[in-house]
Amino acid sequence: MTQSHRADLQKDPARVSGMFDEVAAGYDRTNTILSVGNDRLWRIATTRALSPRPGQRILDLAAGTGTSSVAIARTGAEVVAADFSPGMIAEGRRRHAGVPGVSFVEADATNLPFEDEEFDAVTISFGLRNVQDADAGLREMLRVTKPGGRLVICEFSHPTSPAISALYRFYNDRILPPIARLVSSNGDAYDYLNESIRAWSDQPALAGRIRAAGWSDVAWRNLTFGVVALHRARKPVGDGASEPR
Repeated sequence: MTQSHRADLQKDPARVSGMFDEVAAGYDRTNTILSVGNDRLWRIATTRALSPRPGQRILDLAAGTGTSSVAIARTGAEVVAADFSPGMIAEGRRRHAGVPGVSFVEADATNLPFEDEEFDAVTISFGLRNVQDADAGLREMLRVTKPGGRLVICEFSHPTSPAISALYRFYNDRILPPIARLVSSNGDAYDYLNESIRAWSDQPALAGRIRAAGWSDVAWRNLTFGVVALHRARKPVGDGASEPR
């Protein structure tokens, strides 16, 4: 029997990538079940915050099977769906081959295979906390973004209400694991999910990390009582540069 990959908080890229390879086929269905359908609402909120326009070039990092990328491309933008899991990329290509405006690229967020200032906007959903060096990833996102370009991060966060926080911990600790083992091809992967969420930065701390990476106009808003937070920022415009239109 082949042993399932199970990442830990060291976030070794090979182990994290292997873990996502194993869950690729059922990843979107599992996410919808475990989030009680909220994943679709979070995706809508992210696309609205990104505010893509026809003709813009947008990088969707940790794109998985490309579900978010396809939603963005419906606005007329050109979307590069990037992920460091070959299994996710293969599944995305299988599902969305021929979708106008979407291309798939295998890429490491800390060493992106793109030129400087190539994109009008960069977005990453539920992937930044899986990057071994998230701060290096934030700097790479800045590098490939045009001056004045946008960053949108949708990520699990910390509920601000003690009551909601307690309920959320109960769900993650007692309800989510047995459901994950029932509906996912690698239930152990969702034990890592819980660990990574508990260890992840809260809203103000992540905002500080984004600023430290060089982004400006950093702001966030909570979704689903702070279970998820949507962070937004812009790349500073240098002397003589203009914001993307």
